Amino acid sequence: MSESIGVVILAAGQGSRFRQVAGEEKDKLLADCTGRDGAVRSVVEQVLVSLPATLDKRVLVTTAERPQVIRMAKAYSCEIVLIESTGMGDSIAAGVAACAQLDGWLMVLGDMPFILPSSIEHVVAQIADDCISVPVQDGEYGHPVGFGRSFASGLMALSGDRGAKPLFAQGRLVEVTVDDPGVLWDVDVPEALIFR
Repeated sequence: MSESIGVVILAAGQGSRFRQVAGEEKDKLLADCTGRDGAVRSVVEQVLVSLPATLDKRVLVTTAERPQVIRMAKAYSCEIVLIESTGMGDSIAAGVAACAQLDGWLMVLGDMPFILPSSIEHVVAQIADDCISVPVQDGEYGHPVGFGRSFASGLMALSGDRGAKPLFAQGRLVEVTVDDPGVLWDVDVPEALIFR
């Protein structure tokens, strides 16, 4: 089924907690971090590098104020969707609407640079029409989260800051157990740029 799964990379949030610590002008998506492969790249590039090559339909949702993020995403073959709002619900809705014809969508957060490609592949493999697949590390739900075709209208109806978690109750939830702390690791503050 993965041949018609789209990746929606959510990269519109302002990262206010990060900016409070690092400085107002610092965009966490552009901060350098050392990936699990040892290479130093920006946070958003680490995210893009970890996407499996088989997932070639890629949509990055961001704001016009992020020209460097847009350039980076284009270099990794992403279609760009610009939105005014920075709410996660608005981002998800815009990303899915940009590729609504697909059989499923994988929601990837632009500030989670340490997820193993194998974890992404395991989540994608479990995406089915009526189910949501979510990675589970040590009993905790993580990211990325996969949604099957039947969730299209629910995803496109999201708005504001609320993400897609309310949809979990509307279908079959497939828990994909992984051995990957990266599925729980987002970069909210500068200290989180170093994976331990």
